Amino acid sequence: MITRDITVKNSVGLHARPATFFIQMANSFNCSLFVEREDRRVNAKSLLGVLSLGVVKGTQITLAADGPDEENAIKALVNLIENELDD
Repeated sequence: MITRDITVKNSVGLHARPATFFIQMANSFNCSLFVEREDRRVNAKSLLGVLSLGVVKGTQITLAADGPDEENAIKALVNLIENELDD
């Protein structure tokens, strides 16, 4: 299992449209993926789970992956959050 801490910088965080892009990408990987915020951990492949975290701009989250393509999954999701989510 690998983890990576990241701060969400886009203006709306992981709500509605950005969360949809996030879970679509997460679902393209075979490994188990999780998003952690404070003491909560949710399945990164679940839209309701990700939305329930209430991730807004400036929130630090931890991405965790476990499985055969865990490194690629973490890299892709970090890149999505840092560079590809529209404001």
